[in-house]
Amino acid sequence: MARIVKTSTLYTLIVKPDNSFEIKIDGESSRNGTLHEDFTPSVNPDEEIDDVNDKKPEDWVDDARIADPDATKPEDWDEDEPFEILDEEATKPEDWLEDEPATIPDPEATKPEDWDDEEDGDWVPPTVPNPKCDEASGCGKWEPPMKKNPAYKGKWSAPFIDNPAYKGVWAPQKIKNPDYFEDKTPSNFEPIGAIGFEIWTMQNDILFDNIYIGHSISDAEKLKAETFDLKHAAEKADEEANKPKPKDDIKSPSDLIFKDDPVRYVKEKLSLFVEIAKRDPIEAIKFVPEVAGGLGVFALTIFALIVSLVIGSGAAPSKEQVKTQAKKAKDAAVDTKDKAAEAVATGAEKAQAEVNKRTTRSTAQ
Repeated sequence: MARIVKTSTLYTLIVKPDNSFEIKIDGESSRNGTLHEDFTPSVNPDEEIDDVNDKKPEDWVDDARIADPDATKPEDWDEDEPFEILDEEATKPEDWLEDEPATIPDPEATKPEDWDDEEDGDWVPPTVPNPKCDEASGCGKWEPPMKKNPAYKGKWSAPFIDNPAYKGVWAPQKIKNPDYFEDKTPSNFEPIGAIGFEIWTMQNDILFDNIYIGHSISDAEKLKAETFDLKHAAEKADEEANKPKPKDDIKSPSDLIFKDDPVRYVKEKLSLFVEIAKRDPIEAIKFVPEVAGGLGVFALTIFALIVSLVIGSGAAPSKEQVKTQAKKAKDAAVDTKDKAAEAVATGAEKAQAEVNKRTTRSTAQ
């Protein structure tokens, strides 16, 4: 948890005899104006106010423009025409390699030394983009491109015209303000016996001190120098000294690489798996398939040890039995791996969302 350092803020309101004012925050001017013109609500109330009893007439029309009621859809307007059509005038580029596939077997790939055709099936090299396609306009079956349909018009709607019945924007009539008064010198305050603060905040421990009310700006500046300036400088220094150091190496669980930090990788992945599994075990398998696969392999290993102990207590298994059991175990592992890969593909977006939530919570802590 980062240490929260609270700093002081100095607010200053200066009102001059000419009814002008200035607001300063930490000694810097933030706003200025006059009491008569730049206060909301104004110091003096309006002479006239809206009549709350005045209601808009039911027949009042305040729509400035309307759809032309006399307009009709043209007979040649076809709403079914698509936005794009095939470009019939397009021709296949001369260098287009129609007989070349977009991908080819990787010429640099080699069959693994431990590959067993009898158990693993026929080895098929991975595919890579066909380099010949990069040197030409394209490869594979050529099809004409799409172009904008000149006959496309979309859904028809009547054009708008000025509303002949429009009466303008309605507003209630004005009446004299019964609470109206005029103070020509609002800067001449009555004697102040107390002050109050109204604050809306979600933060605790807000304190006020060193409050000055007087007629001397120089006296206020002197109090500021003797109290706020000294404390504020110390608070800023303390804040800088205790500022959390940037951690550029922090990564979300989805960005971790096993070889970079194996312990942290396993810890983060397992923690994420457990967090999701509390709500939905199936989603946990989809989001973190490597943990699910690891747990499956662990369970399979335990099962194999138990079987070997049981078999070891009786007659020794034959070579064919061992080979059959090994093949079943390998097929089960391959099936688990395929399902895990499918889960990664179908659950990628959900996994990223869960990681973002987890990262946000970690940052907040």
